Amino acid sequence: MKQQELKQPIRAIVTGATGMVGEGVLHECLLHPGVEQVLVIGRKPCGVTHPKLRELVLPDLYDLSPAAAELTGYNACYFCLGVSSVGMNEADYTRVTHDLTLHAAELLARLNPDMVFCYVTGSGTDSTEQGRSMWARVKGRTENELLRLPFRRAYMFRPGYIHPTPGLKNVHPYYRALKWLYPILRTVLPSGVITLRELGQAMVHAADGTYEPSILPCKEIRKLARLGELS
Repeated sequence: MKQQELKQPIRAIVTGATGMVGEGVLHECLLHPGVEQVLVIGRKPCGVTHPKLRELVLPDLYDLSPAAAELTGYNACYFCLGVSSVGMNEADYTRVTHDLTLHAAELLARLNPDMVFCYVTGSGTDSTEQGRSMWARVKGRTENELLRLPFRRAYMFRPGYIHPTPGLKNVHPYYRALKWLYPILRTVLPSGVITLRELGQAMVHAADGTYEPSILPCKEIRKLARLGELS
């Protein structure tokens, strides 16, 4: 299979590249010929070198404004930064999940109004913001506010189980332990399973901003990933 040409070259910002999802999305960006430049933002270096890649290491991701001049000229953002809610109260989880994301997104929307913003949430996210699950409410509130920002387009990616990409290093122990189950899960629970490669490819091709809908469960993620390929 060869990759379909994109409508315009992608200049992307990636967050969370020291985690499993962000590393996988970065990997697909660097492989794709339609992505001409990637800026990784994080608290520490991601450990990847590539001619397309620049890094911006910042001690405080809650205040990106001092780096605003370096955040202009991009037309896609793949926001893969996140934490587990296990052991966290709602206030702390909200600060890390909602407040950090919205601070970055609001600044990027002002600097790059032509940007397509892709956010990784999760299967079970609560768009009503009223459910019993704390993490799902917070994610739902974050999604809703992102969708109201003046980006060219925003997409909410809601994967379930994510099968790791072979050879990458930042595999979460949970996913490492369940890798052997992947062929079974893909057969009996296809609506809840995605590969990290599919997620990354779908994000790259979401940058065209024409795909519907804006909220993407596993089925839509796989469909968008396939649209980026030609037989």
